[in-house]
Amino acid sequence: MGHLQPLKEVVLLLAVVMGVMNRSFGAVPHGSMRMVDGVNKEGPFLGIVVPNSFEMNPLLQTPSFVPNGTLPHLDISGRRFRIGRLQNEKVIIVMTGLSMLNAGITTELLLTLFNVKGVVHYGIAGNANPDLQIGDVTIPRYWAHTGLWNWQRFGDGPGTELAFESDGDYTRKIGYLNISGFNNHTSGGEVDPNLLNNVWYQPEEIFAVDGVPEVRQHAFRVPINRHYFAVSKKIKGLKLGQCVNSTCLPRAPMVVRVERGVSANVLVDNSAYRQFLYSKFNATAIDMESASIARVCRQHKMPFIAIRSLSDLAGGGSSLSNEASIFASLAVQNAVDVLLRFIALLFSS
Repeated sequence: MGHLQPLKEVVLLLAVVMGVMNRSFGAVPHGSMRMVDGVNKEGPFLGIVVPNSFEMNPLLQTPSFVPNGTLPHLDISGRRFRIGRLQNEKVIIVMTGLSMLNAGITTELLLTLFNVKGVVHYGIAGNANPDLQIGDVTIPRYWAHTGLWNWQRFGDGPGTELAFESDGDYTRKIGYLNISGFNNHTSGGEVDPNLLNNVWYQPEEIFAVDGVPEVRQHAFRVPINRHYFAVSKKIKGLKLGQCVNSTCLPRAPMVVRVERGVSANVLVDNSAYRQFLYSKFNATAIDMESASIARVCRQHKMPFIAIRSLSDLAGGGSSLSNEASIFASLAVQNAVDVLLRFIALLFSS
C-alpha cells in the first residue's frame, strides 16, 4: 500500500491540472470556446452593440428579432452574446454597460471571439446642437473622445509647451478649455484667473491589427464606415414617434446625419460645457460609449456606425423641466426604429 501513495498523489495532481485545463482557455472556458467555434461556422454576423438593458429590451421585444433556436445566447466574461436574426440577417447582440471602458472591453470581446462583418451601435444621447430637439435620431460622421486631457499647471498658457509634449505624447493642436473663461466676471468685465487653468484635449493611441506591433498611431476623430454612412442617407424621412401618451414634442422627430458626436466618461448636464462642445468640436450627440467602440473597430479595421437618439438637452433645458424622464422611452424606440431600417437598407443595397 505504501508504494501506491505516490501514485495516488500523481493521479490527483493530474486530475487537478486536467480540471483546470478543461475549465479555462485563457479567460474563456474550453466549453464556451467550442460553442463559439460552432457559432462562427454559421457566420459572419452583424454585431449589434448597445449600452444598457433599457435601450436593449425594446429591440429584443420587436418581432424583427428571432433568437437562435439551438443556442439563443452565450455568456462569456460577464457578457451575454445574444445570437439570432434581425430583419432576417444574422446578428449577435451584446450589452456593454456604462462607460468607455466597458464599451471598449465588450467590443473587443465581440470582435476577437466571433466572426463579425460589421458593428452597429445604438442608444440615446445628450444633445449639444441647438438646431435639433429631443427625439431626433442622429448619425454622426465622426466620433471624438473628449475625455483624454493634459491639464496645464497654473501660470502656463497656450504658448507654453505641455508636459511630455516634446516626447510626442501630447499635443496642443486640438485645442483646450480655459476654465477661467467660465468664471463669473468682475465688475470691470475681466475674467478672474483660477488655479484650474487650461485642459488640452488629446488624441488616443491606436494600435491597428495590420500595423507594426507597439508602433502607435493617433486618432482624435474616428470616421464611421463610408458605405454605412452612405446607406444611412436613405433613412431620411422615416416616420418616428412624437408623443408619449398625451405629451408631444413640438415637431415630429427626424433622422439627421451630423458631422460629429463626442464621448467621455462624463454625464454632461451642464449648459456651459454643452455650448463649449458644440462651438469647439461641432458636436451634436454626447454620450459615454460610442467613441470607444469606434476606436476598437478602427483597430480591427471593422465597419462601424453609431445611431444615437437625442433624449435630453445635456443641461441646456430648464432646471424645472423633466424632458429626459418623459421622452427617454420614445427616444429609445426611435433609435430602434432607425436601427431596423438601417439594417434592412444595408443588406438590400
